[in-house]
Amino acid sequence: MKAEYRNVLQDKEQSLRVFVFKEKEFPAAWHSHPQYELTYIASSSGMRYVGDSIHNFSAGDFVLVGANLPHSWKTVGEQISPVIAVISQFSEELLGNNWLEKAEFYSIKKLLLQSSRGIKFSPETVEELKEKLLLLPIQPPFEKLISLINILNVLSQKKDYILLSSSSFSANITQEDSKRIGIIQTYVKNHVQSKITIEEVAGLIGLTEVSFCRYFKRVHNKSFITFLNEYKIALACKLLIETDQTVSEIGYECGFNSISLLHRLFNRTIKMTPLEYRNSYHSIPTKLINGVVG
Repeated sequence: MKAEYRNVLQDKEQSLRVFVFKEKEFPAAWHSHPQYELTYIASSSGMRYVGDSIHNFSAGDFVLVGANLPHSWKTVGEQISPVIAVISQFSEELLGNNWLEKAEFYSIKKLLLQSSRGIKFSPETVEELKEKLLLLPIQPPFEKLISLINILNVLSQKKDYILLSSSSFSANITQEDSKRIGIIQTYVKNHVQSKITIEEVAGLIGLTEVSFCRYFKRVHNKSFITFLNEYKIALACKLLIETDQTVSEIGYECGFNSISLLHRLFNRTIKMTPLEYRNSYHSIPTKLINGVVG
């Protein structure tokens, strides 16, 4: 059983589901399903977990998640507007058996293979497809299917994208792993300003420190300290863009016990200072937009 496994297409005759998600916040569950998923964020911001990656997201975020790849979106902080997202979920049998083996769909097949790591598309691609994405939920079934194929074809021609999860991440996560990681993610989100210790986090899921470190590395493909620092840097990026707080205030809010540590980790991860990031994020390379730290 995969990470909180969900078969999102309950009707055996259904190969495509498109809907508008509109709620106060995203459900926090880390989950997977055998369908591919395209998620376009029209409104909201927070943290995005795909496989072993952790990045922040904001309006305009556009991601393709592969089949059985664990993922979740989580809102962070007070939300001024509700979460609005256009979500398309489709099976590998979208056009029947073996359609991806046809020469006409070679580039789409390649795209879907790459989605096993999760793909984030560039703002330029989002701008090009935004109108089509917003029309998808209200189209009749046949037009919806044709539109999705066209969107996938456009995406398959793009080169300006980011693969989110590492190539070594294993999607073979049990339901118990999913629950445990969800507990850890939520705890980090709610206590990031405090000094979070491995001992207290290990206790949350009933493990010793040594067992926890070994367990977390196996499931998340990184140490807990690396995970925690990535979360803090991604949150710092979000606050640098969305608020006018000082770097020192942001450092405190993100749980850094010294401003020098924030600068050191920020430089190591983002390759610029926090102020440089704030002043130039509109024009920096695509891989840095939205606080990408992977």
